[in-house]
Amino acid sequence: MTKGKLSIVGAGPGAPDLITVRGKELVEEADIIVYAGSLVNPKVLSWGRSDAEVFNSAEMNLEEIIKVLSEGYQKGKKVVRLHTGDASIYGAIGEQMYYLDRLEIEYDIIPGVSSFLGAASSLKKELTVPEITQTVILSRCEGRTPVPERENLKSLAQHHSSMVLFLSATLAKKVEEDLLTSYPFDTPIAVVYKATWEEEKIYKGELSGLAKLMEDNNIKKTALIFIGEFLKPQETFSKLYDKGFTHMFRKGK
Repeated sequence: MTKGKLSIVGAGPGAPDLITVRGKELVEEADIIVYAGSLVNPKVLSWGRSDAEVFNSAEMNLEEIIKVLSEGYQKGKKVVRLHTGDASIYGAIGEQMYYLDRLEIEYDIIPGVSSFLGAASSLKKELTVPEITQTVILSRCEGRTPVPERENLKSLAQHHSSMVLFLSATLAKKVEEDLLTSYPFDTPIAVVYKATWEEEKIYKGELSGLAKLMEDNNIKKTALIFIGEFLKPQETFSKLYDKGFTHMFRKGK
């Protein structure tokens, strides 16, 4: 029996042309596409063949997803599991791979542009500013789904690093309260709604006004929250292009 081909593909942050070339080719060739609901731009799905079977994973549980993927693979089909952004960040691929491995189903993973990278580009900001912060924390606020106690926002806030919060739009008040235990009240914030989509919107303010900003603009989902000094105008510079700095490719003057 001829085995199929299964690819887990990151579709990118929203704009259809931000998928990788490899990812686009796999979508175009697929016999079966299982995509991550409203988070994947419909224009990406339009590249699929007219006879391709398409499943919306938002309407499926884990067992149903694995059944479609495994049966398609066993029948020799080209199967694409299409995630939003990059599948390795809040894509829940670990649990899918757990079952695929036990079923001895081979698969490839195709990286994608994460939404936080798309949003940072829209903000025109560098997340790692010399002398200000060299660390980026990607996390989420605890809600219905718990986070490890050592990773609660109060603990993470103590680092004063650049921070990007996923899946936290409905928990803005708790985010604000938890982060204010360490961040100054006037720490700059930015909220990016539907990064890189045509409907993208950007809101800026201070941490002490986060909850009000979210409420005033009726933001309840599909938004990233950025916190940190990196959002201020940059006034410090790296050594990389400093004319007096010597490295293996250039001697300082």
